[in-house]
Amino acid sequence: MDETPAPRDPGPEPRTAFYAARPGGWRDWWTLLHPPYTAWHLAYVVIGACLAPVVNATRLVATLLAFFFAVGLAAHALDELHGRPLRTQIPSAALVATACVGLAGAIGLGIVGITQVGWALVPFLVVGPVLVVAYNFELLGGAVHNEVGFAAGWGAFPVLTAYVAQTGRLAVAPLIAAVGAFALSAAQRALSMPARLLRRRAADVAGTVVMIDGGEVPLDRSVLLAPLEQALRAMSWAVVLLAAALAVARLR
Repeated sequence: MDETPAPRDPGPEPRTAFYAARPGGWRDWWTLLHPPYTAWHLAYVVIGACLAPVVNATRLVATLLAFFFAVGLAAHALDELHGRPLRTQIPSAALVATACVGLAGAIGLGIVGITQVGWALVPFLVVGPVLVVAYNFELLGGAVHNEVGFAAGWGAFPVLTAYVAQTGRLAVAPLIAAVGAFALSAAQRALSMPARLLRRRAADVAGTVVMIDGGEVPLDRSVLLAPLEQALRAMSWAVVLLAAALAVARLR
């Protein structure tokens, strides 16, 4: 009699992200936008702008729109086009169109910004699209697609760009804030990478933690994911609320 244990049933296929909707239709577009992460990185724009001595609300809104086009639309569309990590059913042509519209919108707003702020914005207008394409397509031998590239491009860069869009120059305060955003974004990536591995690539997870007193704690996918994603949720809310508080204080 064959006593080989039956394969463990891993259960239903997990969602590709904690914020991902059920696949299909408009829900794929919600998932593509990565709402908590998009809001998180747009919050860095608000923080950078609110560090300026005088906050111009029109410039702040324009900068937010530019980063929404670049990050929320273009970067996420290119990421999905490169390997379908979210497993959406959005046609490739629609993803290409979204990326093009996003980059065009961001560059267009940047050009308008140069006419208002001056040539200090030019380096940011050049670097921004390069970061989006190089990171998501893993160009330059992957030199940008790593923890440093993510933290610099998605954390520090929005802070600095938003401040320059307000003032036409840099200063010590936004540089310090950019380092803080860099560190937070590095922490975000350190948490999200293992969470993505568990959700998107792991077929099954099984194991136990043996305690000093001999007790055992079973391990599965949900046990490993819970602290990672609880931290990501809390951090995304924390940064967004901090940015909102700064905006309320500076724009009233």
